[in-house]
Amino acid sequence: MNTAKEYWKANLRLVALCIAIWFVVSFGFGILLAEQLNSVRLGGYKLGFWFAQQGSMYTFVALIFFYAYRMSILDRKFGVRED
Repeated sequence: MNTAKEYWKANLRLVALCIAIWFVVSFGFGILLAEQLNSVRLGGYKLGFWFAQQGSMYTFVALIFFYAYRMSILDRKFGVRED
């Protein structure tokens, strides 16, 4: 029972990390810091605009792969790996 609690605690910590990163990128970079980031250009577009339109989606997709990778490590560590 203790192992199951540790597993879910580690899982929730990973989910919280992923959500925090996505929040910072989408809300922080795309909205709060957009004016400051707009002084930099990325591919001809202002960086704040790019984060609001594309960056948060790219970050979300990258976080999906990161989460899957980290969960496979976590599953192996706690012996709940699916084969």
